Amino acid sequence: MTSHKTTQTMKPATAAKKLGVYLEATPAEFQEGVVSRDELNALQADPPQWLLDLRREGPHPRPVVAAKLGVSISGLARGGVTEALTTEQVEALKQERPEWLEKERATQAEVRKEAARIKAKKAEADEQPGSSRS
Repeated sequence: MTSHKTTQTMKPATAAKKLGVYLEATPAEFQEGVVSRDELNALQADPPQWLLDLRREGPHPRPVVAAKLGVSISGLARGGVTEALTTEQVEALKQERPEWLEKERATQAEVRKEAARIKAKKAEADEQPGSSRS
């Protein structure tokens, strides 16, 4: 009996998400086809020029924009940013420092601080003698 290895494929939207790029900005052949796991790995290992350009200049998908601005995706929406932004637009927002961005950055900092506090408390509890956790 021989085993046949089936090729894993994914939709272009999934591949774009894994690559951290905005699907609508990718070449037509990327958008219209399916991407195999091997093709995705090749794109990640040795990105073609179009992928390098997209990662550098954008437009970037909202998760990437949020990360570049140091806010959550929800924070972007609250700030009225619902579309993909280019690197230039992201840099302009950083320079302008609108009130909503400062507020969302502060909120995100509090969220990270609280997550760190909870993690430290859990680690401390796990170190206590007689702790039932393993």
